[in-house]
Amino acid sequence: MTNEPQDLEPIRRRDDLVAPFASACKPRDAWRIGPEMEKFGLLEASRSPLHYSGDPGVVRVLDDLAEKFGWEPWRELPEGPVVALTRPSGASVTLEPGGQLELSGAQSLTVHEVCGEGRAHMRELGPVSRALGIRWLGVGFHPLASRADFEWVPKQRYGIMRQYLPTRGAHALDMMLRTCTVQVNLDYLSEADAMRKMRVSLALSPTTTAMFANSPWLEGKPHGGLTYRGRVWLDVDPDRSGLVPALWKPTASFDDYIEWALDVPMFLIKREGRAIANTGQTFRSFAKSGFEGHTANAADWKLHLNTLFPEVRLKNTIEVRGADMQSTDMACALPALWTGVLYDEQALGEAEALIDGWTHDEVAELRTRVWRDGLRSRFRGRPLADFASRLVAIAEGGLERRRFLSASGNDERVHLARLKQLVGDAKTPADALLEGMDGEKDPVAAMVERSTLRW
Repeated sequence: MTNEPQDLEPIRRRDDLVAPFASACKPRDAWRIGPEMEKFGLLEASRSPLHYSGDPGVVRVLDDLAEKFGWEPWRELPEGPVVALTRPSGASVTLEPGGQLELSGAQSLTVHEVCGEGRAHMRELGPVSRALGIRWLGVGFHPLASRADFEWVPKQRYGIMRQYLPTRGAHALDMMLRTCTVQVNLDYLSEADAMRKMRVSLALSPTTTAMFANSPWLEGKPHGGLTYRGRVWLDVDPDRSGLVPALWKPTASFDDYIEWALDVPMFLIKREGRAIANTGQTFRSFAKSGFEGHTANAADWKLHLNTLFPEVRLKNTIEVRGADMQSTDMACALPALWTGVLYDEQALGEAEALIDGWTHDEVAELRTRVWRDGLRSRFRGRPLADFASRLVAIAEGGLERRRFLSASGNDERVHLARLKQLVGDAKTPADALLEGMDGEKDPVAAMVERSTLRW
């Protein structure tokens, strides 16, 4: 979370912009799986969100993890509040703006390792959560709370985003405070390999959103769709979100992503750990003219790249971002799905064949509907569930061909079992959450119970 000395070097040439991507290319035997899983803390007694401060609060939880399990507290500034925990393994526990707790896992070789780390994290949270009366919810949008129910995490970047993003989209604050996601970061061999993987995962992003739709409630009631998180992301900031049209052409390169990123307005730069807001200035302008006497450096560029929010993000990995957070039995399905598709050459080719001829505009239009209709959406004259079933089968094949990576020989396809069952029935996790709700005597209690992560 600190800058390397070379990151403070000024940007002088085009190669400096390409460097974060080019230097990330890795041979296949170095490819790893980097999961990110967010969750809402809920106070059982009041059914209100767990705030950052207070007792109980997020800080109390972080202190417990640090004291008992060897996590190292991290602050943006030496005198600042704790806003994350780190471990030498590379794992971290970070905070989203509304106090959502995110586990960014260590780089794992197999999906089994990803799941093992997630389970271990939940076991660490168990004692303090039980003592403080905290539940952790595994859904994509908070089922009960309004915006006013949250306390903002005191991270410098969030204060700037809180002011700027609402000028760009009506649901920006909902994205920050009331959403949770599961994501996976995957490696690439070369520029050509990165572009193949970006094209495939971008084209299938609305399908991913539908398959993992898991937020059917808004402020204590069904909202009529299946992923309110998916609805929110349609109205956050069109400059920095969406499906990156420039990457859909067969000749796309790192340069195409760079050109897009250069014209996205910035949030901030940092100098000696302190944020300096330059919201609205594009990085292209900053690199050319600077800001208040500050010259663009490599750290600024990397920070900017991490403030871009497309459905699939290119950085030193490919980050697949389009899914709601899941229940315990589905939490590893997203890493399993995309590991199977992107880490096997045959599977990647089959996925390319699946999306052959798909255009950005028709997929972008599909994206506007899947939040409501899920796998019942129609695409190219067919139910989206048909394409989802094919994608799961492709991933299964890719995972089957990876079995040698597991020392025990355990089959990673086990992590797709629940997803395969749901997709086969043209259902999403949200459909499962809604089943039988009409018969519940206390719907709010049922929402909490059905959303709770288990360990």
